[in-house]
Amino acid sequence: MVKTYADLYLDARKALLPTEGMYAGNIARELVCAASGKTQEALIADRGLYASEEICLRVENFVQRHLTGEPTAYILGQWDFYDMTLTVTPDVLIPRDDSMAVTELAIKKALFLPQNPRILDLCTGSGCIGLALARRVKDAKLTLADISPEALRVAKKNVADLHLGGRVSCVLADARKPAAPFLGKFDLIVSNPPYVTTAEMEALDSSVKDFEPHLALHGGADGLDFYRAIVRNFTPALRPGGCMAFEFGRGQAPAVRAILEAADFRILEQREDNSGILRAVLAQHGEEKKED
Repeated sequence: MVKTYADLYLDARKALLPTEGMYAGNIARELVCAASGKTQEALIADRGLYASEEICLRVENFVQRHLTGEPTAYILGQWDFYDMTLTVTPDVLIPRDDSMAVTELAIKKALFLPQNPRILDLCTGSGCIGLALARRVKDAKLTLADISPEALRVAKKNVADLHLGGRVSCVLADARKPAAPFLGKFDLIVSNPPYVTTAEMEALDSSVKDFEPHLALHGGADGLDFYRAIVRNFTPALRPGGCMAFEFGRGQAPAVRAILEAADFRILEQREDNSGILRAVLAQHGEEKKED
């Protein structure tokens, strides 16, 4: 049965009210816009028009998916991060504000690197961190790397959609194995690796545990497996005086710093997220090479 866009919105809002309360209207509007391909302004302007049966069924499907706990980002197929609208699928983590800390830390460092710096975004997922770097640091050459071919397909789409193919490449790489020689040397390696502990995996909210990729979440018994592996396997891929920037979980800062310092890294800076939680660290390996 076809409905007007106003009725579509009101029915979606009514269905969402019991679980979403005051946010039901905003979510309903997002879902109707996504299902119809309309902007919010167009939805208001066309509220008296009838939507097609296909659009009505799509809105109903989106609402039901939301009610089962599926994250809005996966229903919409996209999410905003650092002034970018990125494609996201269940093959990649949803970009979160938590990652702003390491992104800003890496951008700050990259802006003062030598001309045409090479930067590696390891465990890239959707590519959100590396793509933010590429957009902000105009002469940087970015490599986005992930073990998941499915994640790399998402990253490649985002590279293409942002018209960054000239400076950004995507490669298959396992952070748990030595860096392949073909990758070359980098001025900066940035990573938001899996860092959820085995115990924490069981306690995750169902919207994360049941929908987001465990491959991108689980960091081993203590959550630190990937930090140890990346420092061991990818330090040789740094140029002299090169840097690593990591995101980490709540309370993991001392352990991540210790891993870096044990491998001859010097901590340059740490950064909190918007909630005041320490989330990111920037460290330099050895001494920066001096120009003659």
